[in-house]
This record gives sequence, C-alpha cells and structure tokens, in this order.
Amino acid sequence: MNHYRADTSEESTGSLRLLVFLMFLLFAMTTDAVGSVIPTVVTEFRLSLTAAGAFHYVPMTAIAIGGLGLGFLADRWGRRSAIVFGLVLYGVSSLLFAIGHTFGFFVALLAVSGVGISIFKVGGLALIGDIAHSGSLHTRLMNAAEGFFAVGSIIGPAIVAALLQAGLSWKWLYVVAAAICVLLILMAQRTRFPPSRAHESDSMDLRGALQILRRPYALAVATLILLYVSVEVAIYVWMPTYTQGYRGSQAWLPLYGLTIFFVLRACGRFLGAWMLLHLQWRAVLTLCGTAIAACFVISLLGGVALAAWLLPASGLAMSVVYPTLNSKGISHFPQSQQGAAAGVFLFFTAAAAALGPLAMAKVSDSLGDIRYGFVLATGFALLLCTGLIVNWLVPAAQAEREQSAGERDE
Repeated sequence: MNHYRADTSEESTGSLRLLVFLMFLLFAMTTDAVGSVIPTVVTEFRLSLTAAGAFHYVPMTAIAIGGLGLGFLADRWGRRSAIVFGLVLYGVSSLLFAIGHTFGFFVALLAVSGVGISIFKVGGLALIGDIAHSGSLHTRLMNAAEGFFAVGSIIGPAIVAALLQAGLSWKWLYVVAAAICVLLILMAQRTRFPPSRAHESDSMDLRGALQILRRPYALAVATLILLYVSVEVAIYVWMPTYTQGYRGSQAWLPLYGLTIFFVLRACGRFLGAWMLLHLQWRAVLTLCGTAIAACFVISLLGGVALAAWLLPASGLAMSVVYPTLNSKGISHFPQSQQGAAAGVFLFFTAAAAALGPLAMAKVSDSLGDIRYGFVLATGFALLLCTGLIVNWLVPAAQAEREQSAGERDE
C-alpha cells in the first residue's frame, strides 16, 4: 500500500472522502431505482418485461464495458480529470431526460450515463487508494463508500414513489441527479487532489487492464465479486416476484421486503467498517458468506413463508462482502495501477449485475416458476461461500506469492 503524500492537507483529505462518498450515493439513486421505474415504463410505453428490462441491462452493460475499456483513464489523466469527465457525461445524460419522450432515447441516455458512471467510479476508487495510508484504512473507507451507496439505494426509490404520488413523471429523478452532479463537479474542481502519478503508470490502456486480469490474485477476487453480485442482484431484482406468493399473517412483508433489505445493507456497511477494525477480514467474509448461503438454502427448502423473512435479512450479511473484496483487490496493486485494477473489478461487478438476473429469468421462464431462478441463485451463494472459506484457509495473496517464488526458483 502506497502512502498518501504529506503535502496534501487533512482538510483536503476530508473533502476528498466526502466527494467519493457522495458520488457513490449519487449514482445509486438512479441505478438502484430502476426497479421502481420499470413498472411505470411498462405501462407508459406498452412494453414487455423483457423490453423494459433494458433500463437495467443497458446501463449495467455500459458500466461493465466502460470499467474494463476506460478504467485506465484514472491512471492516465489523473483522478480529478477522470472524475470530472465521468460526472459531466452522467450529468448531461441525466439532464436530457427532461426533454425526452421516447423509450429508445431514454435507453440511449442510460447507456451514456453508464459509461460516465464507470469513469467517475473508477476515479473515485483509485482516489481511495491515494488517500488511504494502510490496507486496513483502505478497506474501511471502501465499506463507508458502499454504505453511502446503500443510502442512495434507499433515497432513489423513495424519490420515485414521491414523484408518482404527486402526479409527476419519474423522469424528474434524473433531473435531481443532474443537479447534484453539478455540485459534485464544482466540489471536485475546488478540492485539492494528491499529486498525479500518471507518469508512473505502466497500465494505462486496455492491454494493461487485461494484464492485471491475468494475475491469479486478481482473477480470484474477480470471480468472488462475480458470484457475490449475482447473489445480491437476485434479491433486489427478483425477490419481490418470488415473495408475491406469501400468505402468512404479516401481509406487509412482501411489500416492504426490498426496503428492509436495503436498510439492513446500509446499516451493515457502516457496521462493517467498525467490524474490520476489530476482526480479521478473511474471517468476517467467511462468516458473512456462510450466513448468506444459509439464508438462501433455508429459503429454498422452507418455501416463500421463510423466504419472505430470510431473503431481506440476508442484506445484513451481504453488506460487508463486496466493499471488502473490492478493497483487497484494488489495494493489492501499485498505486499507479489502481485505476486499471478498479476498472477490471467494476467490469465483473456490472457484468454480473446485468447477466445474473437475465440468467435467472431464462431459467424461470424455461421451467415455469421463479423458484427455479432462486435455485440458480442458491448455487451462486454456495459457490461464493466455498470461495470465501478457501480464501480464509489459503489466502489468495499468499498463494500468488508462493507461485511467483516458485517461478523465480525455476
């Protein structure tokens, strides 16, 4: 872990942390509000569910492509330039929702905003590496940033609900996001950043990103991220459909299950930053992975009556897994490569977010029941649990060091 330069003030460090946290909150407001927007879009444009799902698949695909193909910009241009450029793309595309009237136009704007998100998020992730003076602080900052993301996941759907209740269009959510984006651009321009290390980077193009992915450690972390995101997205995309069959005495449970999940995930991410101060991170992830797998297996065996309780409750166990994996993956690399590394892990994040729900839908449609989609998700949860146990017993970083030593001996 490289140390933060001493010539940047503590005040600037605090401002940079706040900038990163607010960026995470901002894009979560729109990406995680899609589930609230899609039902209205289906009615407004008379679409099938598959067609309307483009509001989710298209931006996630754009984020994945942008993360892998443009992640190096944070290393080549410097953190500030990448963050501002990404925010400009996101803000302009969000503002243009106000003048749009066709579904295709909105989908195109979502694609552009997805590219913008990928650029400024990678810049933010690399910036965390710049201001963190240790691996443990890097992980705590990552958990705090994802905590703000979880708060944004709550705020976005709430704004959509308030707009619709007031008889206004869902499009104003994106206008609100654009207004916040302007404030963040001004904040980025006025805040002092650490000195650029672009000239030190040996990973400033797509080839460099692919070289990072060839590292066994990076591939192991990316695989765990892929599995985790597939499990998490199963909850916020398909859990409401799965729990519609609940017939228990708590009739409110299916209606508020998703809100409960997001609230527990938000609380857990802030709690996770505290837990990682006192506990070994591999043990924490193993415990959380086991709890997630247990929630899914018991939900599957016990039916909807248990799933309505346990699937939302899994949010507490899920909270710490993603930010910790992301942190340990990014901080493993030299600071001059952390933008490219963040882009690689973002690619796997967004790819899983796009393909995981699609795979569940295909399985469910083929077999005639959403339950079979959750059979697939349970398989992902068990694989994730197994991978985290292996990482606890034989840390991936240690395995890579031993492999490298063996290659040198040869």
